[in-house]
Amino acid sequence: MNEAVNAFLLGFPALFSIVNPISGALIFRGVTAGRVPAARALIARKVAVYALAVMMGALWAGSYVLAFFGISLAALQVAGGLVVAASGWHLLNTPERQEARKQEQAASASQADDIALFPLTIPFTTGPGTISVAVALGAGHPRLLGALGWFFLGMTGAALAMTAVIWGAYHFADRLSLSATASRTVTRVAAFLLLCIGVQILINGANEVLRPLLAAR
Repeated sequence: MNEAVNAFLLGFPALFSIVNPISGALIFRGVTAGRVPAARALIARKVAVYALAVMMGALWAGSYVLAFFGISLAALQVAGGLVVAASGWHLLNTPERQEARKQEQAASASQADDIALFPLTIPFTTGPGTISVAVALGAGHPRLLGALGWFFLGMTGAALAMTAVIWGAYHFADRLSLSATASRTVTRVAAFLLLCIGVQILINGANEVLRPLLAAR
């Protein structure tokens, strides 16, 4: 049970930091501004479902797909930790550039008929960064079968909780009012958490690499 709780406490902050649903809700509000409330509610529900599918696919299958190509768990953790930490560092230093790029891409897609999957889910909500984080989280699974079940239970709970947050933020996007300064502050706090999580994943992977070498001495 403790393994599930620990997995949840690792997974949810990481997913929350990279998805950044508050910023996403502001983009969602702008993209769907010309649609009736019922249509916006339907789009918000679809985005949440699609986002769950993306996160679950990356969490459950991502590390195994890479392992099929001969990439070890330690390599996945080291590479994933580097990717997550780099994403956090980039967002920490240039949140304005990141959000401005998303706003520009969203403006060109606002008139499309079906925008739930593309671009609102991919890439705005669960894009390459989220997939990379989810794969890195999944790569940290324990090797013991019993602990593995609890780990994926906790990670699944994190993905479900993140889905609920995405749906809530997008569904009530009309009521969300943040200044540019407040939005940047939220982004930077989330980015710092993401940076710390990336470093922790990297440490775990480095420990797996160095442990046999140190034991051999």
